[in-house]
Amino acid sequence: MVLGDLASSIGNVVSDITGINKTTKTVTGSVVLVKKNFLDFTSLTSTVVDGLFELLGNGVTLQLVSAENTDPANENGGKLGKLEALEYWNLTYTPPLAGSDSLYKVSFEWDEELGIPGAIILRNNHAAEFFLKTITLEDVPGEGRIHFVCDSWVYPDKQYKQPRIFFANKTYLPHEMPAALRIYREEELKALRGEGIGELKTGDRVYDYALYNDLGDPDNGADLARPVLEGSAQYPYPRRGRTSRPPSKTDPNTESRVFLPEVLNIYVPRDEQFGHLKLSDFIAFNLKGLVNQIIPLLEAYVNLTPNEFDSFKDVDNLYFNGIPLPTDLVNQIASTIPLEMVQEFFRSDGQQLLKYPVPQVIQDRSNPIAWRTDEEFGREMIAGLNPLLIQLLKEFPPVSNLDPEVYVNQNSSITKQDIEYNLDGLTVEEVILYIYLSFSLFLGISLMIYGRDTGTDEQKAIYIGPSRHTYALKMINEYTEAKTYASRTILFLRGDNTLKPVTIELSLPKMEGDKIGCVCKVYTPGEHGVEGWIWQLAKAFVNVNDSGHHQLVSHWLNTHAVLEPFVIATNRQLSVVHPVYKLLHPHFRDTMTINALARELLINANGIIEKTFCPGKYSLEMSSVIYKSWNFMDQALPNDLKKRGIADGDIKSLDDLDRLLIKDYPYAVDGLKIWFAIEKWVRDYCSFYYKTDEMVQRDPEIQAWWKELREVGHGDKKSDPWWPKMQNLENLIQSCTIIIWIASALHAAVNYGQYAYGGYFPNRPTLSRRFMPEKGTPEYAELEKNPEKVFFRTMSSQLQSLTVITVLETLSNHASDEVYLGQRTPNWTTDAIPLAASDAFNKEILKMNTDKTLKNRVGTVNVPYNLLYPTGDVGISGKGIPNSISI
Repeated sequence: MVLGDLASSIGNVVSDITGINKTTKTVTGSVVLVKKNFLDFTSLTSTVVDGLFELLGNGVTLQLVSAENTDPANENGGKLGKLEALEYWNLTYTPPLAGSDSLYKVSFEWDEELGIPGAIILRNNHAAEFFLKTITLEDVPGEGRIHFVCDSWVYPDKQYKQPRIFFANKTYLPHEMPAALRIYREEELKALRGEGIGELKTGDRVYDYALYNDLGDPDNGADLARPVLEGSAQYPYPRRGRTSRPPSKTDPNTESRVFLPEVLNIYVPRDEQFGHLKLSDFIAFNLKGLVNQIIPLLEAYVNLTPNEFDSFKDVDNLYFNGIPLPTDLVNQIASTIPLEMVQEFFRSDGQQLLKYPVPQVIQDRSNPIAWRTDEEFGREMIAGLNPLLIQLLKEFPPVSNLDPEVYVNQNSSITKQDIEYNLDGLTVEEVILYIYLSFSLFLGISLMIYGRDTGTDEQKAIYIGPSRHTYALKMINEYTEAKTYASRTILFLRGDNTLKPVTIELSLPKMEGDKIGCVCKVYTPGEHGVEGWIWQLAKAFVNVNDSGHHQLVSHWLNTHAVLEPFVIATNRQLSVVHPVYKLLHPHFRDTMTINALARELLINANGIIEKTFCPGKYSLEMSSVIYKSWNFMDQALPNDLKKRGIADGDIKSLDDLDRLLIKDYPYAVDGLKIWFAIEKWVRDYCSFYYKTDEMVQRDPEIQAWWKELREVGHGDKKSDPWWPKMQNLENLIQSCTIIIWIASALHAAVNYGQYAYGGYFPNRPTLSRRFMPEKGTPEYAELEKNPEKVFFRTMSSQLQSLTVITVLETLSNHASDEVYLGQRTPNWTTDAIPLAASDAFNKEILKMNTDKTLKNRVGTVNVPYNLLYPTGDVGISGKGIPNSISI
């Protein structure tokens, strides 16, 4: 520091002698970073090497870049200051700020020719990477404090073609960017786009696209081959992030796979990977541990105790008492997984018992069978895990609009006589009826007509007649373990705003000559004896379908998969200083990583979803059928409610809540509060930066971003007419609101209640293995004698059920470093109006559901609807809206 002051004084003297009136000054700075050795205790070698590099003068250097003055010798980029090094890297007494954060000082020589710095070039000349959090300059002449929010991994400089650059925490539309910084803005985006070829390695920063060709594993058997999703009319799908793995040996169109424990090394841009807090890493390890250790343990247990669950008491023991596990197996497994997982998974009192937390749906022991009631069955359609499918029945009985030249009558066989006795004394014409198609949107009408002209021999074998249409339902029932139906459920809206199921129709496909028909059977409520159990089974078949639709469509496709192209395009086309980047970036945290893990462990060939959910190995293939009808604009909650007939007309503000036909619809009511809070926040924010529609039209980054999203990220939908044209401010506000809604509230609504409702698997079985017992059969006689045993033989097996609840426990967890909707990192912007808009947004979303007198908000199971409550708690809290899809 003394030498620095002396050099500054000498500079002033020289200026006076030469007659040049040039002011120089020392500007001090502070850098907050996290060394790799704080995050990875195996990196001690790199720590020693870094220390040697420091002694040799190869440290971490920083260089100021002027925002005001260009330098022709620097391609008219900003004038550069001198290289300066972080001070005292090797001193170990520098105290951490918080946890693993470390503070370093740096001093810069500043003069008038440099002017106000707008960026900093940073070079890491060490052997190991570190996580750079912030850089702060103090007392900059003419500016005062300048803050740089970095939040990025910085690898050794030799790994980059261009040194890392970080911009001051200001926001610029492209035309507003200081001329001295524009070349750096363009080079940074170019680096993030990459070259589209070559292997991507850990530490690379490249965001690029790929097809869904990484689900199958043909090298390990033809039965593990899966079609490539996306890039064709037959299998449309959103794009995923490119991982650049080589093709498989047996199929050049399929990307090869990695296997445990290398699964966490799949390429994802480094800054998109899980944060360094322990719980984030624990969640990642949890997913790996479930597949690698816990599920095999469950399998071993089931093999030793081949009897399946025989009664609901057997199931309840999982939560209230625990089930014994073989001691040798427990000891073996405990030696290979972290202590935290052992403590979480097993009882801590020395007994070798498998234990699970009690799901909310059965926590109220004053009414332990409340989950079985018709009231709860109807309530969960508007306040449960999948409150997105119920729609107004506009014509009774339900009719089909399929071409009668190809399809035999697909209309419903439900009659007035089937339901009028159960309408509280009213006629069909006097009531409002709703239809819950459940998974029949997926396995019913849509998939009875699902066809293709190519396929495996197995698939071709079930083509019937000249229409060459494949029966999806027939495929599933013949070539997987599942035995399932398409389902229609009719519900009656009662005067107290509760929904009463009055009939369920279960259907199977049937050929009639060369046309496609169906066989339907109608079930009505029964309360006692075998008829009561038949009704209970009919509801369970509906819930099996709904579980599949929820997991594969409402959850995976409509949140995780459709959002990933937005993450990629935003990083490729919008600079970090662009206001829309700053608006959207918090809502993309961890999404690419969790999607990559899902493709490796959950939705892959023979993965957890295929093993435990209907429709088995056709799961992702079937979801591509649904994507054909995906509409970005329909993801806006008001549009969705209107389309389903839930809203009578447009809902343009909270003043229009009276247009909801179901007044006590927790997902819709709370969701609209969140929706309009998001929209107001986005409107206030975007209107601050874009004063006219022409500014949107002339923003090259926005136009490139939106073009890439339509033509590449969702390229299979690029010709659909509903895409906003991005020619005015309203288009931008509307699009950003939908993106944030999908990433935050929509995902929270369908994810964080999974254990609360599905953790008790009789409430939401994920697979059915037998068809409905028919009168005169041995199965029906068995139902009369032992109905609970028949229930469990019909639905998911013991192993499948244990696997599902174990996975749902992981997926329902909130991490300790969760950032909830409305929360922002400190210093995320310096613009006063956006900051004020953010504060108003926080206050708005805290006005949530406190009225528990409404029947649908709590129900007979006494589970309040908190899935759209803004903030949550660590663990399985069943509430909270994180900013992003992070699990």
